[in-house]
Amino acid sequence: MIVPAPASPGPDEALGPEGYRLEVRGGDARIEAEGAAGRFYAEQTLRALSAAGAPPDVTIADRPRFAWRGVMLDVARHFFGVDDVRRLIDHLAAYKLNVLHLHLSDDQGWRLAIEGWPQLAEYGGRTAVGGDPGGFYTQDDYRAIVRYAAERFITVVPEIDCPGHVQAALASYPELAGGGAAEPYTGIEVGFSSLDAHAEETYRFLGDVLGELAALTPGEFLHIGGDEAHSTSAEDYLAFMARVQPLVAAQGKRLVGWEEIASAPLRTGSVVQYWNTIGERGHDLARAAVAQGAQLIMSPADKVYFDMKYDASSPLGQDWAGHVEVRDSYEWDPATLVEGVGEGAILGIEAPVWTETLRTLSDVETMLFPRLCAFAEVAWTPQDTRDWEGFRARVAAEAPRWDAAGVAYTRSPQIDWP
Repeated sequence: MIVPAPASPGPDEALGPEGYRLEVRGGDARIEAEGAAGRFYAEQTLRALSAAGAPPDVTIADRPRFAWRGVMLDVARHFFGVDDVRRLIDHLAAYKLNVLHLHLSDDQGWRLAIEGWPQLAEYGGRTAVGGDPGGFYTQDDYRAIVRYAAERFITVVPEIDCPGHVQAALASYPELAGGGAAEPYTGIEVGFSSLDAHAEETYRFLGDVLGELAALTPGEFLHIGGDEAHSTSAEDYLAFMARVQPLVAAQGKRLVGWEEIASAPLRTGSVVQYWNTIGERGHDLARAAVAQGAQLIMSPADKVYFDMKYDASSPLGQDWAGHVEVRDSYEWDPATLVEGVGEGAILGIEAPVWTETLRTLSDVETMLFPRLCAFAEVAWTPQDTRDWEGFRARVAAEAPRWDAAGVAYTRSPQIDWP
């Protein structure tokens, strides 16, 4: 399998918790690593070198450029069961990615059982885009996903999107909608639903949900969404953010949110996810986040939103951020993307996969591959050691393995496939 090009730290440089040195001589391998994660990544490299037979003699020193190397799967627009998520985790591990962000709630569905609010999953989990079947994870299902990911050194970051994107919750509990009826939603529009920023019931609800979610999630992060809250006034948004941030802190977790949260005062340790590449607002919010001391996750929609079509002929996906070909996902530098935001402010990068048009794991894989390989190399490898032509050749060599394993992928014309 392809692995990101090595970073090649010098002999006297620290490997860090995820770095390793690998030496192969005459078929025997020697691994040096400061931590278990580094050894695991060395084993992934060795497995790749051995894919066609005995590994060649080689000496590799390697460590990642960014600490957060993630993929987000939207299980709210369409639901994906535990086995599908496990297969996705295997893909992430193979390419040395270490974060799985699960978008667990949205207007179209609520995907995790919450014991204190059972209707969220039992009623709010029934629906999906287009009237497709819904579904939800039991808490045991979720624990199984977290455990499977941890065994592969992947941190699960759960997202409960609020104060917008909440129609499934409002339909499940009308009191959250001010007592009025809220109908289930199966379309794909955004920005029409909102929690009441001034209702105590809102914060009782979120306190319970975040409390159960934190107890199920050993990782240090909780993602609160915060995007596209067009039905929440600017004043109410600020009031909401002032109330929800302490709820996350009370669970001992670090708050993560989409870039819009940077319009509000942020607590120390917050993480802001940049995404909107249309106009300058996304850049302005990224700079506002850094000015408040927050760290950034870079998820530019025109580079790494893997629900965007490859080109006009792609049968799946959307195109509101443009078409995203493999080279687009490869030839960008997170540290120069936003003027005034340098590498020191960037925690990492993440590739979201929204599922308005994606119904099956095969659909997801078709949109991921081969772009995921490009993304993984940006996440791992320093900018000055990456090379498009070399990458093209390495990713082309993946096709036989994908074919043999039944992995769906897009045969981009930018790659000279065998």
